[in-house]
Amino acid sequence: MSKLTDLPKRILIGRALRSDRLGETLLSKRIALPVFASDPLSSVAYAPGEVLLVLSVAGVSAYHYSLWITLAIVALMITVVASYRQTVHAYPNGGGAYEVATVNLGRRAGLSVASALLVDYVLTVAVSVASGVENLGSAMPWAVQHKVFVALVIIALLMLMNLRGVKESGTLFAIPTYAFVGGVLLMVAWGGVRGLAFGDVMRAPTADYKITAEHAGLAGLALVFLLLRAFSSGCAALTGVEAISNGVPAFRKPKSKNAAATLSLMGVLAVTMFIGIMILAMTTKVKMAENPATDLLINGKPAGASYNQDPVIAQVADAVFGHGSFLFVFLAAATALVLFLAANTAYNGFPVLGSILAQDRFLPRQLHTRGDRLAFSNGIVLLALLAGALVYAFGADSTKLIQLYIVGVFVSFTFSQGGMVKHWNRHLANETDKAARLKMHRARFINAFGMVFSVLVLIIVLLTKFTHGAWLAVLGMVGWYTVMTFIRRHYDRVAEEIAAEEGEADDTVRPSRVHNIVLVSKVHKPTLRALSYAKLMRSSGPVEALSINVDPVETKALQQEWERHGIDVPLKVLDSPYREITRPIIDYVKSLRKESPRDAVSVYIPEYVVGHWYEHLLHNQSALRLKGRLLFTPGVMVTSVPWQLDSSEAARRRARKRAEWNAPGSVRRGPVTQPKKEKAAKK
Repeated sequence: MSKLTDLPKRILIGRALRSDRLGETLLSKRIALPVFASDPLSSVAYAPGEVLLVLSVAGVSAYHYSLWITLAIVALMITVVASYRQTVHAYPNGGGAYEVATVNLGRRAGLSVASALLVDYVLTVAVSVASGVENLGSAMPWAVQHKVFVALVIIALLMLMNLRGVKESGTLFAIPTYAFVGGVLLMVAWGGVRGLAFGDVMRAPTADYKITAEHAGLAGLALVFLLLRAFSSGCAALTGVEAISNGVPAFRKPKSKNAAATLSLMGVLAVTMFIGIMILAMTTKVKMAENPATDLLINGKPAGASYNQDPVIAQVADAVFGHGSFLFVFLAAATALVLFLAANTAYNGFPVLGSILAQDRFLPRQLHTRGDRLAFSNGIVLLALLAGALVYAFGADSTKLIQLYIVGVFVSFTFSQGGMVKHWNRHLANETDKAARLKMHRARFINAFGMVFSVLVLIIVLLTKFTHGAWLAVLGMVGWYTVMTFIRRHYDRVAEEIAAEEGEADDTVRPSRVHNIVLVSKVHKPTLRALSYAKLMRSSGPVEALSINVDPVETKALQQEWERHGIDVPLKVLDSPYREITRPIIDYVKSLRKESPRDAVSVYIPEYVVGHWYEHLLHNQSALRLKGRLLFTPGVMVTSVPWQLDSSEAARRRARKRAEWNAPGSVRRGPVTQPKKEKAAKK
């Protein structure tokens, strides 16, 4: 069975890597940028559209606020990037916001941050893939028609690529990410040249469309609320910024310096692309509507349910490069790819954070285990399953999914910056060097400003998005927090229960004697081996054979066979009027424990070892059920005594033959130089 599953596993994820090759998987800045920054870089593909969608509620007249909203988002992005640079230098071991909050603000704050980040990572995959499918639909309409299926396939492919290892997936994903960045910067530059130098009039496909305002003439608090909601939606551009601070251990040395440099480069590129796209969107008269079927008018008539609203970046590319041109198709393909790969940020962030939480006993320990390719495989698979479920539940609709977004991002931003402020306060209390204190004061100011800004944005997001779906994200955070608290309590309780006390003697855990029971169904070789083994292992206490009387004829034949062989172990037969096997054995074992609570009971179960997976269905089913029940009975030990059948011997021979077989090309010609140590050992 192992060989049956091993071949496809090797084909899909590659050969296993030794633990001592972990250093080879560390990332250079060139590869780390697409691995950890593909999410914030790619978010410029949909964040501008989110701003215009919200403003369209008040009609096209509200679009002139979009540039001010863009400047506010850019200011926030610069602040957050600068703040996380401080985090990267102060906490180079990874963990990011979770570690900062836990160390400086306490365990509850750390768990709150972890819950927010886990929700955010799942949403990152769902939103990025759904948005990528929609962008792909601008060039390939069939992708939108089957977007749930396409999105699930993409999530599965991303999972497989990440199971192959961080470095390998990062190298593969670098090309689309750099292609997207280059395409957007070229579009911004060429659009600027055409507009400023040549005086060309560039018009988006929707430039002549009209928008029916749902709430025309908004003013006062209503207008302020609308602008705040547009700002909070545009803050999707900041998602994934924290991934670099979580993944510092994945960088090559000097880790902190390389991570900080990558963070700065990411910030510069994201700000440049975001501002450029928004300016071109306003220049080319892009129109976006929350409900395009009814609110978008084409030649005075509603667009209708069949209308497919292209994203802002696709419309701007149409205006700048021309519809159907090579550069238009290139950017559309690169945008779709990078949005799919933006999920890769989460595929690197979620498993690392899950591993740290598992090490701290807040998540199952399996999440701390590295797979064959030295990636945290269990975390990668779990993320894919959760994101796939979310995509399926919301029909791969990025507009619906994005309403759940952002909340977790700014919860982690707020706690992280607050923790850093406390971090600098603690260090300032002990620092006497003036130059060092000046640097700390500057760093504290950046983090304090970031904290205030993040708190304001978090409040805005909760006020403007709570009823639009953000409450589900909050519910998800509460759910993660509750689950992690329960898991930690379980691990703490188990650790306390099994901890050895100081100076504890053997007799406090050693039973007074062991009552040995061998389960018998027939007198055959497996039974005789189990009896011999039980007698050999006996140190104190009796040995008895135990059988269940389900069929009186068979039971009588067993007793006669027992006497004929002259077996010197007493045979006890328990009646079972309801033909049960497990319950009478459990009741008998419990009765022995009740009579002598200090005695232990050791149950020996003869079992067959077969060589084919399908043969397991024909043997040992009663033994499996019985072992499962006995494990929950205090003071009972269960021992399986195996008997290898001929089929298992054949399987062993086949395995040995496969091990000795060499694939074509695997045997290299020429002499093999032995290491000196091996030669000396042979002599």
